[in-house]
Amino acid sequence: MEKIRKRSEVPTEDTWDLTPMVKNHEDFEEKLKKSYELLEEVEAFKGHILDSAETLLAFYKKTEEYERLSTLLYIWSHLNIDNDTTDSKRQEYVEKIDRLSDIESEKLSFISPEMMKKPYVEVLKMIDENKELELYRHELEVFYREQAHILSDEEEALLGKLNGILGNNKAAFSKLNNADIDYGTIHDEEGKEVLLTNANYVLFMNSKDRRVRKEAFQTLYQFWQKHKNTVSMLYKGEVKEGNTLAKVRKYDSLLEASLASDHIPVSFYHKIIQIVHNHLEPLYRYLEIRRKNLGVDELHMYDLHVDLSQNENKKYSFEEGKELLMEALKPLGEQYLSDLSQGFTDRWIDKYPNVGKRSGAYQWSCYDSTPYVLLNYTGDLDSVSTMGHELGHAMHTFYSRKHQPYIYHDYPIVLAEIASTVNEVLLNDYLTKHATTKEEKMTYISDLLNMCRTTIYRQMMFAEFEMKIHDLDLAGKPVTEQVLSDTYYELNQLYHGQNVVSDTLIRYEWERIPHFYTPFYVYKYATGLSAALAFATRILKGEEHALEDYLTFLSSGSSADPFEILKKAGLDMESGKPVEDALVFFEQKVCELEELLK
Repeated sequence: MEKIRKRSEVPTEDTWDLTPMVKNHEDFEEKLKKSYELLEEVEAFKGHILDSAETLLAFYKKTEEYERLSTLLYIWSHLNIDNDTTDSKRQEYVEKIDRLSDIESEKLSFISPEMMKKPYVEVLKMIDENKELELYRHELEVFYREQAHILSDEEEALLGKLNGILGNNKAAFSKLNNADIDYGTIHDEEGKEVLLTNANYVLFMNSKDRRVRKEAFQTLYQFWQKHKNTVSMLYKGEVKEGNTLAKVRKYDSLLEASLASDHIPVSFYHKIIQIVHNHLEPLYRYLEIRRKNLGVDELHMYDLHVDLSQNENKKYSFEEGKELLMEALKPLGEQYLSDLSQGFTDRWIDKYPNVGKRSGAYQWSCYDSTPYVLLNYTGDLDSVSTMGHELGHAMHTFYSRKHQPYIYHDYPIVLAEIASTVNEVLLNDYLTKHATTKEEKMTYISDLLNMCRTTIYRQMMFAEFEMKIHDLDLAGKPVTEQVLSDTYYELNQLYHGQNVVSDTLIRYEWERIPHFYTPFYVYKYATGLSAALAFATRILKGEEHALEDYLTFLSSGSSADPFEILKKAGLDMESGKPVEDALVFFEQKVCELEELLK
C-alpha cells in the first residue's frame, strides 16, 4: 500500500496555488482589517438604505465591496486548511474569518427588515430614476417576492425569539445519525468481525459476496427498527414545524414555500412525479436485468447497489486521466477545452491525498479568484469521473463569473449539478463508444443506468414520500410511525415492482435519510440529471445551436429565475419534457443492455 505523504512532501505542481487570493500572513491581516472597515461602512446605511435612488445604489456598491473581500478571505481560509487540517496556524485564519462572519450576521441583520418596509412599487420608481439601478432589477424582484410573507415587526421579533427552539428536530436527528449510531458488527468477505458504520455500509452493499450484503443490510435496518418510535417523533416534529411556519408566513403549504425562492410552481412538482410513474416499466426491466446478471432467483433490496462489472479496475495516472477527460469533452468545443486547460496549467487543482487533507472532492471559489478543485485522486475510473464532475462545476463557475456582474455571478443550487453531470455523461458516452469488449460496454451502460435509477427514480420516490407525509399533516391526519413506515413501504413496492422483494426491513429506510430534514430538496437531483442528459444528448447529436445554448447556460449565473435560464438555453423544464426525455433515454439504454445480453 502506497504511503500517504505529508503536505510538505507533495510537489508544488500537484497542489493548488492560493497566492493570487492571499499572498502571505501580512496580506491576510491587511485584507481582514479592510473587511472590518468596510463592514462598518455598510452598517452606516442603517435606517437610510431606501432614502433615495442614489442611496440605494451606494448601499449596493458598498455591500459588494465588503462581500467580495470578506468572501475571498472566508474561502481562502477554508481552502487553506482543507489541504492540511493538522496545521494549527491555518486553523487560526479560519477562526478569525469565522469571527468576522458572526459579527457581520449581528451588524447587518437590519438590512432585510428595513428594505421590506418599502413598497415594491416605490422601489421600481427608484430604478426608473437611476439607470445604474437597472442592474439590480432582477435581484430586487426576487427579494420583494417574499414581501407578502414578511410579518409585522412584533411577529418577526417573536419568531426571532424562537430561533433557539426551531430546528431542534434536525439537530437531534443529526446527533443520532452521526454521533450516537451503534450498528454493532458484521462479518466481512474473509469472515472477520468488523464494525458497521454509515461510511462503510455503502462498501458492504457493493460487496460481491451476497452473504455480506445481506448481513450488513439486516444489521443496519434492525438498528433503525429499534429506534422507529424515537425517529418518527423527530420527523413528525420536523413536518409539523415546517408546515406551521409556512402557514404563519401565509403560504398554502411548505412545498410552495420551499419552491418559492426558485420561482417554481407547485404544479411542476406534481407533474414530474406523474411522469416518473408513467415510466416505471423500464426501471422494472432494468432491475430484472440485474437479477439475471447476478444469477439469483429473487432480487432483494440488498442486491440493488452491487457493481455488475466483472472487469478488472484499470488504473490511470493523473496525466492519463486528464487526457481521457479532454478527449471525452471534445464535443464541448475548442473554446471550452482551451479554457479548461487553464485549470491544469494554472494550478486550479489540488490533486492527491496527503496527511491531514480533507476527504472527498469539491469545487469552490469566489468572484475574484479562479475556480479551485480539491481532489483525492487515486487513479481508478471513479477518480477520473470525479475529476470531470468537479471540473464541470469549475467551468460553470468560470463562465458565470466571466460573463456576469458580481450580483449575478453565483448560480442557484437547483442548477448547480447540471454542468458537472454533463461532463460525467460525456465521459460515459466516450467510454461506451470506445469499449473493446462486450462486457466493458455493458459495464458503462449499466453505470449510466444506475446513475439514472438512483438520481431520478430513487430521489423522486423520496420526493413523493415527503409530499405525502406533509399533505397528511396539513389535512389534520395522524403522522404515526405506522403511517410513516407504511407509506414508505408502499412507495418502495411501487418504484421497484413485483419482481423485486421489498424486504420488510426496508420499511424503515425513511428514518436514515438526512435530506428529509431539508424539506423538498431532493427533486433537484432528478431535474439536474434530466437537464444534463438533455444538454449532452443535443450536443452529441450535433443539433443546431446545441453547444451555443449550453455555453449560454454556463454563462448565465443567477441573472434570471432558474427555469428561465434553462428556457433561454433551449430546455423548457417547466413543461416536464426534459424529465420525460431522460426517462425515454433510460429505456433506450435498457434496450441496448438487453440486446448485448442476448
